[in-house]
Amino acid sequence: MGVTAMIPDATIGQLLTEASSRWGVIWDPAASRTRVLMMMPRKERKLYEMHGDMVEHGQPVISIFHRPRAEATLLQEQGLDPRLASFLFVDLASSDLGSWLQHLVTREGWLRSTVEVHPVPFSMGLPNQRRFEIERLLLFRHPDIPDIERYHLPFSVASLAGKCFVSLPARQAAEHARQQAEVLGVGRLERPAPEPAVDVPAPEPATASEPESRADGAPTSEARSLTEGPGDEPVPLPQVAEPDRPETLLENVSRRVDEAIEEMVAVETEAVALPTV
Repeated sequence: MGVTAMIPDATIGQLLTEASSRWGVIWDPAASRTRVLMMMPRKERKLYEMHGDMVEHGQPVISIFHRPRAEATLLQEQGLDPRLASFLFVDLASSDLGSWLQHLVTREGWLRSTVEVHPVPFSMGLPNQRRFEIERLLLFRHPDIPDIERYHLPFSVASLAGKCFVSLPARQAAEHARQQAEVLGVGRLERPAPEPAVDVPAPEPATASEPESRADGAPTSEARSLTEGPGDEPVPLPQVAEPDRPETLLENVSRRVDEAIEEMVAVETEAVALPTV
């Protein structure tokens, strides 16, 4: 089975030129290719846009529909009403021709013949047309569609522009998509590497900026108004306990003298008699 996609505003010749870059290993440039014209009832056109999804094939298949306009009278002269049929040009590998059409011929009774693709006569006065060499193609048609010998185009089959339907082999397309995903790094689960620990330095304590002083060292009036406001009160600093350290000799003597004086004052206070009332 295949995977079909629509490419707008393209030609068969353009896609053949870009095939290697578009489809990579799926495309075999050495494979021989051929072109066929398929004619089916117009009401069944949608089925054949996705025909590649139901057919096993090994190479990309490119197809494009053509709707006769000014050249429709040339088909009517051959007994075919172009309003009842759809015309599909298919470019495919010769090795895929059998699988592409076998079911239609054996099960649905499609008929095989040949058709010559001619340029539209310049006598018709088409504004856009180009001369090209006559191309002889295999013609496969639904049994309800009458046979024709000639089909006229303003451009060659390879130069017809419009919606191109490209069918890629499903298995090769899946493998190609997987390889592309690996190249792009998609679909591969990798364990993330651990991030190195970063030491964040502790923030430095903010220091209050001192007001600028004059050249002679005296603070300006603006600085005094900022530092000494009328309602400002000194903020008591927290007392920080000093670390324990051995007492020096001088500190020891001073402490003992203070304790002795306190004891003497206490004794004298107790010895004083209170006056009688």
